[in-house]
Amino acid sequence: MAVSFDSIPHDKLQACLRMRIADRNVLKLIRQWLEAAVVEPPEESGGSPRIRRQKQGTPQGGVISPLLANLYLHWFDKVFHRTSGPAHWARAKLVRYADDFVVLAQQQTPRLVGWIEEKLESWMGLEINREKTRIIKLKQQGASLDFLGFTFRYDRARPEWGRHRYLNVIPSKKALARERAKLREMTSAQQNGVPIPQLIGELNRHLRGWGNYFNFGYPRHAFHQINSYVPWRLWKHLRRRSQRPYRPPKGMTVYAHMKHLGLIAL
Repeated sequence: MAVSFDSIPHDKLQACLRMRIADRNVLKLIRQWLEAAVVEPPEESGGSPRIRRQKQGTPQGGVISPLLANLYLHWFDKVFHRTSGPAHWARAKLVRYADDFVVLAQQQTPRLVGWIEEKLESWMGLEINREKTRIIKLKQQGASLDFLGFTFRYDRARPEWGRHRYLNVIPSKKALARERAKLREMTSAQQNGVPIPQLIGELNRHLRGWGNYFNFGYPRHAFHQINSYVPWRLWKHLRRRSQRPYRPPKGMTVYAHMKHLGLIAL
């Protein structure tokens, strides 16, 4: 489930901030940032630009928008887990990251769904993103959940492991596509002027960070794809920037040569 902060009333948001922040200067600065004028292009060619001030919502792409989202939705977490909330009467669990969250329960009853919608839309003044919100019965055949870059689904175990299904957690297809796009950018023609040791060092730092984040569940197949993709991209990059045909040393494969240059594998 995802919520939109375009409809959040500024008075409710600032009331939450006053409960956390005592410095009036900081509160004034945040209020000015929230109410800053937005300049839009004119409707007609040659016309004057349109200027408007927001009375609700947080600026998209703002550096502190995720922080404000966490401060505001902290109160949703509080009412969810109090004695009268669904954490007790529905034994539900809430997993939230900024404005995206998942509610886990044995049964997604109308009472539970209605409680969530009432608190978010009526009590907090937010708008639920219906396109990103759905109810998933994860144990159904073919069902899966994508959250925070991971795909959660039940798969059948190998025959030698027994006839049962297990919860498989792997990097999602979107996460792999974004990683390939990032690696293409890091080995593009725009990097031709970067020394090879520096370029490989930057690739290694990026790969370590990506690998540490996704080193949960069963990422072996995804890591194998990245380990095949990075040397190939770096090989193309070396051939492009070389004035002569670039070949690995005699008797050494491309992958062994990339490892010799210092490229790590996940």
